[in-house]
Amino acid sequence: MKPNTIISESARPIWQIPIAALFFTVATFILLFALYDIHLSEEGFTLFLHRLEPCIIFISIAIGFTLTKSIHIDIENSRFRPTYNIGPVKLGSWQTIKNYQYVSVFHQPTIGGDYIFEVNLWYDNNKHFELYEEDNYKEAFLIGFELSEQLNIDLLDATEPNNFKWVDKKEWKAKMASGKID
Repeated sequence: MKPNTIISESARPIWQIPIAALFFTVATFILLFALYDIHLSEEGFTLFLHRLEPCIIFISIAIGFTLTKSIHIDIENSRFRPTYNIGPVKLGSWQTIKNYQYVSVFHQPTIGGDYIFEVNLWYDNNKHFELYEEDNYKEAFLIGFELSEQLNIDLLDATEPNNFKWVDKKEWKAKMASGKID
């Protein structure tokens, strides 16, 4: 069993990095201009705040091009840390979870009519920790399977509404060994 695991969204496409850099650069220049031309009066402060509005907009757009989510799992100490990564900056804190019950994989409809598959860790009877979202069933299921194996708990396949079933993990191991995962 691995003592530490990281479940992460896939990296942003390479073309988004220069776009984010451009928006961060423009926001920096707007902020520097606003600070350079600041006047210590009520009218000057109002002008400063109006100049910050586009800066905030550009920073928000840049963050949208760089934001990714990761879950750090410290199995040895029963801790989970969801982090939001904006470039090299990671924001998140550790949460302790005891009494693991099972891992579930289910699908959630999206606004466009497609489905997204979610992997959740259930604990303390009715609480859950959202671990992962993916539009690919196979990838989401493999993440759920691996985590259930590491924690030595059951895996619930809840991808069919009103037809939830517990996964026979021995059968899945055999499928994985033969390479016949559908």
